[in-house]
Amino acid sequence: MSTEPTVSELFDLRGRTALISGAGGWLGSAMSRALAEAGANVITTSRDLDRARECAAALPSAEGQSHHGVALDHLDEASIESGFSVALSLAGKIDILVNNGHAANASDLTSVTGEEFNRSLANATGYFLLARKLHDHAVACGGGASIVMIGSMYGVVGSYPEAYEGAVPASPVAYHTLKGGIVHMTRHLAVYWAKDGVRVNCLSPGPFPGPAANATMVERLTAKSPMGRMGRPEELKGALVFLASQASSYVTGQNLLVDGGWTAW
Repeated sequence: MSTEPTVSELFDLRGRTALISGAGGWLGSAMSRALAEAGANVITTSRDLDRARECAAALPSAEGQSHHGVALDHLDEASIESGFSVALSLAGKIDILVNNGHAANASDLTSVTGEEFNRSLANATGYFLLARKLHDHAVACGGGASIVMIGSMYGVVGSYPEAYEGAVPASPVAYHTLKGGIVHMTRHLAVYWAKDGVRVNCLSPGPFPGPAANATMVERLTAKSPMGRMGRPEELKGALVFLASQASSYVTGQNLLVDGGWTAW
């Protein structure tokens, strides 16, 4: 009899535990649901414990999973240590990490201060520290793990100044610097940790503006998109489950762009 796994088995996350930072955001909430719908136990994190617990309580558990909310500030190394420890005490193990949390700063290249710029780049530091925690945990347990960094199309290409001019500040230069760094950090960690069975990939969304986004900016971005529309949060769900699951067991160090063709121009 063939031992080849079926497609449904490859994408199945039952019996696995995923930790996702920034779980209550516009995209984070959809990605959290994706992990739960694929069968994973999900640990949702937020700087606010009540918010984290609300996110966990809202997740489906058709397979009888246990979801937990944990306070974790990825800009604070002590909070990363304590939050990861609490998550392990609740779940027993963690197999998947989705580095999605983001402390934003809207200052553009004409006004951003050095302090603001450095604080934006601290998002990458938090991503690395969390990734290393999961790597070390996986090695200690003798098993593999999957780490998914959340990047952006703006970690690969520059923005169109005319899409923002006169409507909103320019796309923040610190954000572009941050996301480009996250894409390359993905490659670096992937090659160092591959022999440990820890895969590291990046999921880079294209334009996914939230409901509060400036209408003029959205209209201009839509005109630049090959598909002629903006992305919907649920359109990240399949890509995330692919990278988190055994469906991508021979994929590491890659940046998967879900951008409606934006970077294909």
